[in-house]
Amino acid sequence: NRIWQQVFGTGLVKTSDDFGTRGDLPSHPELLDWLAVEFRKSGWDQKSLFRLLLTSSTFRQDSAANSHVLQIDPENRLLSHGPRFRLDAEQLRDNVLYVSGLMDLTMGGRGVQPYQPPDIWEPVGYENSNTRFYLQDHGASLYRRSVYCFMKRTAPPPFMTNFDGPNREQFCTRRERSNTPLQALQLMNDTQHFEAARGFAEQIVTVGGKTADDRLTYAFRRALARAPRPEELTIVKRALEQYLARYQGDRAAAQKVVKVGESKPRADLPADELAAYTLVANLILNLDETVNRN
Repeated sequence: NRIWQQVFGTGLVKTSDDFGTRGDLPSHPELLDWLAVEFRKSGWDQKSLFRLLLTSSTFRQDSAANSHVLQIDPENRLLSHGPRFRLDAEQLRDNVLYVSGLMDLTMGGRGVQPYQPPDIWEPVGYENSNTRFYLQDHGASLYRRSVYCFMKRTAPPPFMTNFDGPNREQFCTRRERSNTPLQALQLMNDTQHFEAARGFAEQIVTVGGKTADDRLTYAFRRALARAPRPEELTIVKRALEQYLARYQGDRAAAQKVVKVGESKPRADLPADELAAYTLVANLILNLDETVNRN
């Protein structure tokens, strides 16, 4: 049920923390029983269970639904259309790092301390605590997967808190999903995300092709796993032209854009072109379709 909840957003039993008499009844009890039996038969193979759910026709449905379907099944308890919900905090960070090519996939090791605002631990740190001061890591540690990010319960990372990540002071069986202006500001301006946009831009320019159309098509395919529609290509291409004109006339601003974060920009790419594509990459990484599972 927890794995189903992670994949579809809501468990077959909505009350994930209560299977008792006060909890909700399962929407599909036979399916829940069958999945439990299959999970046991597989030797408790979670990867196999995830593959089963993700390749199912139920998951692969379009998340769009007409008014008639929404009237009959407003909460999608009948699984009449595909799930659609915002990615969790860790998934959002890991997604941009992977798309950008910056992610370090090293497994194991100590917890890492990526970018955070200054003085994040000091107000709640004890004088003799070894976590009184936040000491940011450098190099590859900044780009490790979020599962390896060190968690201080009394001062959890803002990138987690803004997207409803639990602080781990108490158990959490189901995360709530909120929508706030801080989330949009973080995705556009946070050092980690903006640096990832520049890394993504480098790939667009070097791997995507020679023409703007080819590069933007590559960007959509990498970030969204689909080609852009003609009207989308027109809009994004127009934005790219505006960015290019802006940074060709202001090289100092272009240098500021490409130097965000600790990773070094490629020296063989013109700063004005890289800065323009960085803003395009940032635009694509902030699309509703990128931030939400559709």
